[in-house]
Amino acid sequence: MRREIELKLTPAEAFDPQRWKQIAASLTGVPAGRIYHLRPLKRSIDARHKVFFRLKVELFIGEQFPYSEKILIPAYPDVSRRPPVIIVGAGPAGLFAALTLIEQGFKPVILERGKDVKARKFDISTLNRGERLNPDSNYCFGEGGAGTYSDGKLYTRSTKRGNVSEILRTLVAHGASEDILIDAHPHIGTDKLPNIIASIRRSILDAGGEVLFNKKVTGLIIKNGRVKGVTTGDGNEIRSSSVILATGHSARDVFEFLHNQGIMLEPKPFALGVRIEHPQQLIDSIQYHIPDRGPHLPAATYNLVTQVEGRGVFSFCMCPGGVIVPAATAEMETVVNGMSNSRRNSPFANSGIAVAIEPADWKEFETAGPFAALNLQQSIERKAWDAAGNSIKAPAQRLTDFMEDRLSVTLPENSYNPGLSSVPLSGILPGFLSSRLKQAFRDFNEKMKGYMTSEAVLVGVESRTSSPVRIPRNEDTLQNPQAAGLYPCGEGAGYAGGIVSSAIDGVRCAMAIAGKSSV
Repeated sequence: MRREIELKLTPAEAFDPQRWKQIAASLTGVPAGRIYHLRPLKRSIDARHKVFFRLKVELFIGEQFPYSEKILIPAYPDVSRRPPVIIVGAGPAGLFAALTLIEQGFKPVILERGKDVKARKFDISTLNRGERLNPDSNYCFGEGGAGTYSDGKLYTRSTKRGNVSEILRTLVAHGASEDILIDAHPHIGTDKLPNIIASIRRSILDAGGEVLFNKKVTGLIIKNGRVKGVTTGDGNEIRSSSVILATGHSARDVFEFLHNQGIMLEPKPFALGVRIEHPQQLIDSIQYHIPDRGPHLPAATYNLVTQVEGRGVFSFCMCPGGVIVPAATAEMETVVNGMSNSRRNSPFANSGIAVAIEPADWKEFETAGPFAALNLQQSIERKAWDAAGNSIKAPAQRLTDFMEDRLSVTLPENSYNPGLSSVPLSGILPGFLSSRLKQAFRDFNEKMKGYMTSEAVLVGVESRTSSPVRIPRNEDTLQNPQAAGLYPCGEGAGYAGGIVSSAIDGVRCAMAIAGKSSV
């Protein structure tokens, strides 16, 4: 007999599987010896009053668990001699498209503008020291995509478009902790993701696929309305009748060559704002209602949203126990993001706070056509660069000073390694955005008493929340209507947001090439 129940556990019990069966036996009245197996299904924190964990489990009473608990890398077929499919970009959309193509009998050929995940780490370390930016190898570009070195959060709402559990199981097979299968807000961590990405690459290569680094795609080969391949920066042509374009939200040069080749693009609403950082202990005390979370509770997180003058303002990519990092992809632009390692043990908590950007906001850039929203985004990033002294330092202001339009005489201790420059952020952000942020912070302080504090620092700008450009595609075939065989994919094309939803879209595009539904 099988039975699903929910266990209410203390923080110490929540990560002690030996106690789960004893508690389940006590709760159900079934002798522990009759519970042959207990399978955890979902784990979450309930901190509304006294902090405890909710653990949903499936009990196998009087019968054995019928499956192997070890999740292994599948035995992928040899596709070395099968028809090739070009994949532009080695982020989650591109990598999961490649694995799915292999399963369907196609040979993926991944072209990545940046470096492999290990070599990419050195460029990121250089950037964190406030030194040179490599425009092709940074927090956004390189093997693994933007999520690899900026946290690895796996929460998504895109459950209707694909099988989230299969994405997570594939990550576990390639080295992720099995905790991601049961945690309500799964997270891998920047220290763990690179090895998982490298393992996925080995699966692709072992099956006969190709992964080419430092291979920037500079154009499409199109004949009679059908894609025939791509051109690369080294002057070569690579041929295939199917191209998955999975280049991420910051590949502005890709948008440019598509536009120049007559591929229709559309400006797309996105979100823009700042990154806020608090002491983690303060967020812990607010969320857990205790002065010290102790050894068993994880660093506290939060999810905030409000409506201000008809616009959504919301927390984005919240990083408990994390750090703020430089995420620009070109010189003379300032962009920040957040990340956490798997232990989430930094003394700081940071989160993007973003305001929804709508077509009326980029009206002054409307002569740029499909690049209007992108130009608005870029103009603010350049203002931030100028305001911080034309350096990799980021403009910043204490939260309380921002609320009162005061220059911060000093800035609090913070996690941003390249350094902060005290700047009135209202001089960088458009008025409609600053005013909404101010009201949102008042609303957030009502929801989290103590959130509004001089210990909190705002760092600008959080601008790469999603792509400001969409590459149209037919939702039945997932192909671009002007270039048959071209599959705009993932976050950069405007069809995903985050690691898991991008991976799901990669699977969908691969299945479309195979002539099958992914649902």
